[in-house]
Amino acid sequence: MTRIYLLSIIIGIHCCSTFSQDTYQIKGIVADELSKKPLENISVILGNDASQNEVFTRTDGLFEFSGVSNGDYILYITDNNYLSQKFPVKVTRELSDLGVIYLKRDITVGDKINLITLSDNELSDDIEIESPTPLLQATRDIFLTRAAFDFSQAFFKVKGYDSKYGVVFINGVPMNKMLTGRPEWNNWGGLNDATRNQDLVNGLSPSEYGFGGLLGSVNISTRASEYRKGIRISSSLSNRTYTGRVMATYNSGLLKNGLAYSVSASRRWAKQGYIEGTFYDAYSFFGAIEYKFGKHSINATAIYSPNRRGQSSAITQEVFDLSGRKYNPYWGIQDGKIRNSRVKEIKEPIAMLSYFFENTKFSLTTGIAYQFGKYSRSRLGYYNAPNPEPTYYRYLPSYYINSSGAANFENANLAKETFLANPQLDWQSVYNANTGPLNNGKSVYVLYDDRTDDRQLSVSSTATYNIGSLIKLDAGINYKKLTSANYAILNDLLGGNYHEDIDTFTNTRNDLNSETEKKEGDKFNYNYFINASKGEAFLQLKLSKNKWETFVAGNITNTTYQREGKFLNERYQQNSLGKSEKTGFSDFGIKGGFNYKISGRHFVDVNGAYLSKAPVIQNTFINPRENKEIVKNIASEKVTTGNISYILKLPRIDARLTTYYTKFQNGTDVNFFFVQGGIGTDFVQEVVTNINKLHLGSELGMVYKASPTVKLSVVASYGNFKYDDDAEVSVNFDTSGEEPINTEGFLNLGTASVKGYKIPAGPQKAFSLGFEYRDPDYWWLSATANYLGDNYISISTINRTQSFTIDPDSEEGTTFPEATPEALKSLLKQEKLEGVYLLNLVGGKSWIIKGKYISLFGSVNNLFDVTYRTGGYEQSRNGNFGRLTKDLSRNNPSFGPKYWYGYGRTYFLNLSVSF
Repeated sequence: MTRIYLLSIIIGIHCCSTFSQDTYQIKGIVADELSKKPLENISVILGNDASQNEVFTRTDGLFEFSGVSNGDYILYITDNNYLSQKFPVKVTRELSDLGVIYLKRDITVGDKINLITLSDNELSDDIEIESPTPLLQATRDIFLTRAAFDFSQAFFKVKGYDSKYGVVFINGVPMNKMLTGRPEWNNWGGLNDATRNQDLVNGLSPSEYGFGGLLGSVNISTRASEYRKGIRISSSLSNRTYTGRVMATYNSGLLKNGLAYSVSASRRWAKQGYIEGTFYDAYSFFGAIEYKFGKHSINATAIYSPNRRGQSSAITQEVFDLSGRKYNPYWGIQDGKIRNSRVKEIKEPIAMLSYFFENTKFSLTTGIAYQFGKYSRSRLGYYNAPNPEPTYYRYLPSYYINSSGAANFENANLAKETFLANPQLDWQSVYNANTGPLNNGKSVYVLYDDRTDDRQLSVSSTATYNIGSLIKLDAGINYKKLTSANYAILNDLLGGNYHEDIDTFTNTRNDLNSETEKKEGDKFNYNYFINASKGEAFLQLKLSKNKWETFVAGNITNTTYQREGKFLNERYQQNSLGKSEKTGFSDFGIKGGFNYKISGRHFVDVNGAYLSKAPVIQNTFINPRENKEIVKNIASEKVTTGNISYILKLPRIDARLTTYYTKFQNGTDVNFFFVQGGIGTDFVQEVVTNINKLHLGSELGMVYKASPTVKLSVVASYGNFKYDDDAEVSVNFDTSGEEPINTEGFLNLGTASVKGYKIPAGPQKAFSLGFEYRDPDYWWLSATANYLGDNYISISTINRTQSFTIDPDSEEGTTFPEATPEALKSLLKQEKLEGVYLLNLVGGKSWIIKGKYISLFGSVNNLFDVTYRTGGYEQSRNGNFGRLTKDLSRNNPSFGPKYWYGYGRTYFLNLSVSF
């Protein structure tokens, strides 16, 4: 095919010209061979023995050389992700249009990007930890690549943003969840071959698929005609979340009758991952069929990726000292096998139908998607029975040291020996308790699932219109409608005959309209629906002229939420059953930017935005499991942001330096925990409003091509993410109606003094040095040395309110006299985790044997097996000055911060065959 392109270029340039001049113009378009889409920022060099001139393609793939003298030249087209092209060019006429030049993807780079990213979160707990890493896996930017593949080990977040500020599209249909606002990558996990065709938009840059987000957006294309024709089979070994993977993919390519189809399947498994007791069991299936007729195309896609995995927990320093970083309290041995009490299971298939129309001036993408299925998380519940978790504070040595009175070191040592002898969940004791003669068949321990069954319909349509050669107009609409059933379901009675559905803290029934005796498979505890919808329209105008490229975009959205209770809760008889009022949010956003080409090698890029964003479902309702109450005076979050980048593209150096500013205002957060404080002792729902945050920082990424085979890279990130003002806090008690709570069931705690505290957004400093050698004999090796620091744990907001200083044992609720401003500042100082140095190695080798492409890939992370913490949070149980001071006065506090630990030395190996 390259010969055909070469011949057409030579013939075109040799055509006769009526007029002859001293200098000429050369232009052309560079596009991807499979997708036929134009490629931006591709290096194009026109050179001869005397000189070289380099330009970069625009957003429409166009490149131009002006003032070219007649003569013989060589045209070089290079990019990190594509095979280089080289053409002889003889300039003999006034205007030489080279037409469209197609580039083939470098499959070795695709393998590296595809295999090194394990899309599943590698740590999890009741408090969700998420990472935006998968959003970045298709990028060519060295900074984003390093953030995705190296910094993510410590849960680094680009600019400190939550992943809900990034948008994931599949064929133009937005896929972010309405509950959390985040994309659920597990829905298509394991389908690396099927999801490799991605268009990434970084940050505020314009996207033709939608308004996008602060973090950017990525569109995954599943058009069957765009996949590389052939069969690909691969097998992987690892010691991370899973230990084995097999995957097979077949792509037909575009057939003569206009049809194309693609199928892919994979299996991932682990009896136990890196963390103890974390099994992994996942299947993934993909199918797409496309029919192209003229300029029209219809594509049908089906995705199903059921997966189950055992969960792990954050642990205190005391537990770490006893058991190490791999310890997980959620599992135990039953009948000689590992059984994890916390299992996350996702079965949410996706069916999608897409229509595409394309010509030289106008393109249209319309899609409809339906997603349904279940998302569940199991847990071990206990009712009027001792807490079964081995790390419960009463079972640890610190309990006997920190308890009232003198420290009992003898009992503390006995507790230590008992824990070390039996550090895991005792399943047999649980069964013995349920089958004891005093219970009469009633289970005081049950294993149940917190389950969500979603049915979501999504419709999207986007269009692009080229107005001449300089102006492009993008417009689109999308709409989501969600029906979400949320309930607890009895999974296993663990030897008993029934469970009594009564809240043990208040001795009230969870549903007055049903029997209290529940059997396996019954819904209990809570049962409600969330009905939600979101509509969005966006418009975007892009202008390209000479050295300038500029754009402006705007969107409007309308979001509504409504809760429908299915249980009549005895504690909330007035507002638990039936439908709540609809809560609506009308929002808008506007962004714009420009790119100025100082020369063909120097660029300045400036972007800014102001937008409002509706709160997600989980931060709108205070306690949706039991009542309809909505956060009072809830409103949309306001975001003001801007960035400026300097981009350098030299023959040997590629670099980008970005400085950014983002201010978040009026945020909302809802948390659940047990507290013993100045406000009483109970399970509470904490509502934090008027959250203001400020994110400032800079990013640097630079690659130096020392030789045709050696690249050196430097990456740096410096951020300052902090609370920009104090917040407001109120709480709702499960024992609603008791003093000192008002008649509405809420207690307003007033201001939380959080201004100046750091945002727990992963490392705020990150630095990396990289080396890569790529041999002409198709093998390569790279190493990165990374430092990650300024990582802060999450603070307890309630402990920064005035209630923290109240002595609950005083008659009139007076404050602790010792709680001086200086003492409070010292006691509530935010913990900064230690910095960490990590060395990672990546390498591979490829062969072409009788038309078959064979690739071997391997990586080793954390080569020196460094132990480090990736994050943590303060516990809120000690909710008053006296309790927290006493607890922290010992070496091992009972309710000190809990931490997540990064993996030690891990490896990943993959062998693939393509033909």
